[in-house]
Amino acid sequence: MSPADAPFAAVAGWPAAHSLSPAIMTHWMEAEGVDGRYGVLEIPPERFARAVRACAGMGMAGLNVTVPHKTSALALADTVSEAARAVGAANLILFAEDGRITADNTDVLGVEAALSQAPQNGPAVLIGAGGAARAALHCLKAQGREVRIVNRTRESAERLSAEFAVSAEIYETPAPKALAGAGLVINATSLGMAAKPPLEPDFTVCLPGARAFDMVYAPLHTPFLGAARRAGLTTVDGLTMLIGQARPCFAAFFGASAQPDDSVRDVLLRRLGEAP
Repeated sequence: MSPADAPFAAVAGWPAAHSLSPAIMTHWMEAEGVDGRYGVLEIPPERFARAVRACAGMGMAGLNVTVPHKTSALALADTVSEAARAVGAANLILFAEDGRITADNTDVLGVEAALSQAPQNGPAVLIGAGGAARAALHCLKAQGREVRIVNRTRESAERLSAEFAVSAEIYETPAPKALAGAGLVINATSLGMAAKPPLEPDFTVCLPGARAFDMVYAPLHTPFLGAARRAGLTTVDGLTMLIGQARPCFAAFFGASAQPDDSVRDVLLRRLGEAP
């Protein structure tokens, strides 16, 4: 296959230079012997639609889409997957030979990877009601779990609960009683990045064997996860979700499956300055 014929994909965002997607995709292409290319496109919001259509016309395989373009990607699509429609956002768009655009959401698969083998007893507490929380709530609804949503504004949490038709208990921050008896706590906000988070969950009131999942991966060791570990919870960092959502994207772009090993995690740990 000539370089011109090799599948070409990219991550699109504003900004996007910090994305770990190129490291993931390059590692898997090398590991699987895939002849392909993967780049970075920094696209301002006002130019996103025009840029995406240009990418389709160039014969690209597709794009990974990151903030702030996930809802715009959904609006541009000719075909929308069930997951993307349910979540109301797309992190993957694929281009057909005729230029038609398909939008999908693999963030839900990333959340599912993070929640695999999580205890099913006790309520699930979802911190946040913004864009990142949507994929998590979609997965929790599919599990049929009791859900509690903790958010700065009650109105936003109530809208999210109503949109997903989930009968969630709503708590405004600070919410000292929200974690009582919880079996799962998900942080879908940026609070995990703060040295002194505005919300400091009391993980000691969770059920024995509870799990805490932080969607943040930079920094990897967040105060949120540190507090959970000190209370004895099992923790899952944001790299698990990042890798989980990337696997189906790699297959869609390059027609190959990435092997389910930990080698790509080691690559990302080194990129983040962490010893594997």
